[in-house]
Amino acid sequence: MSNNDQVAVFAGGCFWCVEAVFDELRGVKSVVSGYAGGKTKNPTYEQVCMGNTGHAEVIKIEFDAAQISFRDLMTVFFATHDPTTLNRQGNDVGTQYRSAIFYADERQQTEAAAFIKELDEAKTFKNSIVTTLEPLTEFYPAEDYHQKYFANNPYQPYCQYMIPPKLSKLHKQFKSLLKSHTSS
Repeated sequence: MSNNDQVAVFAGGCFWCVEAVFDELRGVKSVVSGYAGGKTKNPTYEQVCMGNTGHAEVIKIEFDAAQISFRDLMTVFFATHDPTTLNRQGNDVGTQYRSAIFYADERQQTEAAAFIKELDEAKTFKNSIVTTLEPLTEFYPAEDYHQKYFANNPYQPYCQYMIPPKLSKLHKQFKSLLKSHTSS
């Protein structure tokens, strides 16, 4: 990792959906689906889905801060999931689907808290933001078949229904942040 390389860990519902969005952003070097915020060591997908481990489905983003800022990542994060529903994203219900930012350091914690306050004060959403700020203690990569899930399974019914609207919003609202966008 270079001096500009940083890590961000977000939970915004099913990690398949969140991963697909962040994979398209410039400055993002890697996106890994996994689990954070729980008490069980090396949890499996099945254990996390049962809701007893305390983990959330998350993505760990390694990014080049010289190309994209933590604030830009948070802006995309809040725009592409519902941060106002407690332990739920659409039909996915349970603490494993909570909206959370797992901060890597005090700077990320401070920046995320200020950003959430800014969004709430601007009444960006109809309801208050319930996104939690949790320290990143452990990150466990999800099983291999969850990595790059949308890229590898674009015709899977859940993917076809849930992910294209998020990508469409990303392409419309954040064109300048996309890897495919080149400035002239």
